[in-house]
Amino acid sequence: MYDYPLDPYWSTEDIIDVMALYNAVEQAYEEGISKEEFMNCYRKYLQVVDSKSEQKKIDTAFEKVSHYSIYRVFQKAKENDWIDMR
Repeated sequence: MYDYPLDPYWSTEDIIDVMALYNAVEQAYEEGISKEEFMNCYRKYLQVVDSKSEQKKIDTAFEKVSHYSIYRVFQKAKENDWIDMR
């Protein structure tokens, strides 16, 4: 269990969308995930966190606690239909 980076000003729905992305990234690293499933979560995340600088801060904080990178999974998704970071 990690101390996920969450903004206290996000709505419950926003937190659910961001957590879904965190879970999708974890799945990419632990068992693999389809590009479609990951990108659906990623698009919702972008609606919550639309600033590139904020995205970088969140990715850095998430990677620090989980050792998983949102950015690296996204890069892999651009090239593959199945994402497996193992």
